[in-house]
Amino acid sequence: MKTFLKRFIKQKEFSIFTILIIVAVIITMQNSVFISPSNLIDILRSNSIMGIIAFGMLLVIITGGIDVSVGAMTAMVTVIIGSYMARFGGNLLTVFLLASLSGIILGLINGTLVAKLKIPAIVVTLGMMSVYNGLTLYLTNGSWITNIPQYFIKFGQIEILNIPIQIFFWIGTAIITYFVLKYTFFGRGVFALGGNPEVANRVGYKKEKLTIYIWAYLGLMVGIAAVIHTSIFRQVDPNAFNGFELNVIAAVVLGGANIMGGEGSVPGTILGVLLLAVIDNGLILAWVPTFWQQIIVGSIILIAVSYDVIRNKQKERSMAKIDIEE
Repeated sequence: MKTFLKRFIKQKEFSIFTILIIVAVIITMQNSVFISPSNLIDILRSNSIMGIIAFGMLLVIITGGIDVSVGAMTAMVTVIIGSYMARFGGNLLTVFLLASLSGIILGLINGTLVAKLKIPAIVVTLGMMSVYNGLTLYLTNGSWITNIPQYFIKFGQIEILNIPIQIFFWIGTAIITYFVLKYTFFGRGVFALGGNPEVANRVGYKKEKLTIYIWAYLGLMVGIAAVIHTSIFRQVDPNAFNGFELNVIAAVVLGGANIMGGEGSVPGTILGVLLLAVIDNGLILAWVPTFWQQIIVGSIILIAVSYDVIRNKQKERSMAKIDIEE
């Protein structure tokens, strides 16, 4: 037991967990509403969308990539399924299949451009963000889709043991992503690609194919999150995800993923999402203006990324010293 505790304390997730508890205590002291069961469940439910997409982003960041188009992708998938339901009605299974397929296709487009054309991920996704946003506005003319069928609205209202169904989807995607990264050949390849691409190639991983699969997985998470978002809000706003990608990236980086690649975990990502969600909820309860919330999130990203860069430089210096001594 003592050995387990020592290992846990040394892990990066422990420091994130500690910060989360401290922030939660401070917010509770300022406003006791924060700790109420209804508020805590609402935090988990409303942030399940970011949490699901964060698992896909985790894989991309572990490989040293980044996707700033996930907000636009999610908006586009919500419009696709919203338009489908408004026009044809459909059923729950077809909605999930359509959303998943749409997300995977969008992810494959990004992944193929990154893998085949060797274009930096930030450049690809910046360009595709504009493309997806343009297509979304073209399909909707900027109008909301409101005539969502009753079967889908009822799905969004399902609760199991007083816990909304959306939270269970977040838990489910967490378990799947953890299993994929921990126990599959594909998951080991994600870390190998982010840690040392040359070694990964020698072991038998094909970089291009693996990269495309990773981005497709992100697309799948986007598709699931789009369904969950629509089930919560019961309507589709084509502009609902403007700037959303920054929150997802911030959550993953806050969760301990190295922006340079090679490091990251599902538990850490969950903690990163919760930390960002708790901070956001605390700012709302404190009546902090929206623009200050954006400033704080942006500052958190800068601090987290700066910390990673400084830590990597320190590692490189220590490795250089070891080489010199040898």
